[in-house]
Amino acid sequence: MADSENPERAENRLQYWMFAGFAGGLVAGLVAYSLADGAPWISWTAANITGPIGQIFLRLLFMLVIPLLVSALIVGVAEMQQMRALRSVGVRTLVYTVFVSAISVAISLAVVNLLQPGAGVDPQTAQALLATSGDNARSIVEHAGEAKTGVQALVEIVPSNFIHAMSENDILAVMFFALMFGIGFLVTDPERTAVLKSGIEGLFEIAMRLIGIVIRMAPLAIFCFMFNLAALFGWDLIVRLSAYVGVVLLALSLQMFGVFPALLALLGRKSPLAFFRETQEASVMAFATASSNATLPTSLRVADEKLKLPRPIARFVLTIGATANQNGTAMFEGVTVIFLAQFFSVDLTLGQQLTVMLICILGGIGTAGVPAGSLPVIALILGTIGVPPEGIGLVLGVDRLLDMCRTTLNVVGDLVAAQVISARSGVTDG
Repeated sequence: MADSENPERAENRLQYWMFAGFAGGLVAGLVAYSLADGAPWISWTAANITGPIGQIFLRLLFMLVIPLLVSALIVGVAEMQQMRALRSVGVRTLVYTVFVSAISVAISLAVVNLLQPGAGVDPQTAQALLATSGDNARSIVEHAGEAKTGVQALVEIVPSNFIHAMSENDILAVMFFALMFGIGFLVTDPERTAVLKSGIEGLFEIAMRLIGIVIRMAPLAIFCFMFNLAALFGWDLIVRLSAYVGVVLLALSLQMFGVFPALLALLGRKSPLAFFRETQEASVMAFATASSNATLPTSLRVADEKLKLPRPIARFVLTIGATANQNGTAMFEGVTVIFLAQFFSVDLTLGQQLTVMLICILGGIGTAGVPAGSLPVIALILGTIGVPPEGIGLVLGVDRLLDMCRTTLNVVGDLVAAQVISARSGVTDG
């Protein structure tokens, strides 16, 4: 009862349990690696206890991720019904969101490919963990090996059968359908689609609630994942994990202190120093709460009282941005996927990395309000490109710090968007 009355406290407690699971699994795995390197009981434990527990957790995520992404993307696009009242502002916001998200993901992929934080792991050891993957993960990996390239890959983004695309975990095709369905809401009379929209919103709420229930199993799953990883990779795991955290923070910093000031100076007609000074209250709130939705009231007040932005634009851009303009989340997903691909010695083609980039951009729409909302997206991307989804256990233990940092980037990015859109449009209060 207390958890339902205070969900923020419950979520904080879950974060502590996740860290405890991470630390406990890491210590237990390192002890096993140091004292019984290669002992048969380690393989038996991974195959019969820790492995199956982790697989159940992953299967639950895979079960829910398609309904979550489809409903989230449809609802996220359908919420832009306000375009009819602020058509030019809505179009500018949509174009800006896609453009800046593409820049952010491109930066993250460039940094992680340049610095290679996951490279150098023994390939045989990585294959040993891949061999312990469950049937569901292996089937996705095998399907990924059949992926088309070039023009054919572009054509197959458009599904001929939506149900078949879902059954094949063809995530880009599924998201394309959801995007088109959401656009359908924009061009149809709202009175005739109100019931359907309400039903899809209900599906979204159910998927979020079920994801929240599944995430409660995360501490145990993280313990199992980390035990398997540490028992196989040993102390090299600590080095790789530290490098991963550093690369994520570097990518976020480049966006925050490189791209955003350039956008403000070139398009927003605003001094970057003045902007950061005036928005520091929203930044601190975002860092403390790690929630874009919880920071939205503060962002609206800052836009009104500090930045002096027109209220119609600020309310529209910041409300949409709280779910759709998630630069930090997209960057985190991109770095994490490529890092784990390097860690498990999975060579990704340029086409596969572009696929990752598209999924990260689209996956940011509507999922940010879900506790650990990027987790199912990352798990599905990993399986799609042939990386063991169990690898997510490697990053979940440090996710709280990274979540606080990427949420700060998300919120600041929303305020930058509001400043730029305001400067480029003629809408005023009144």
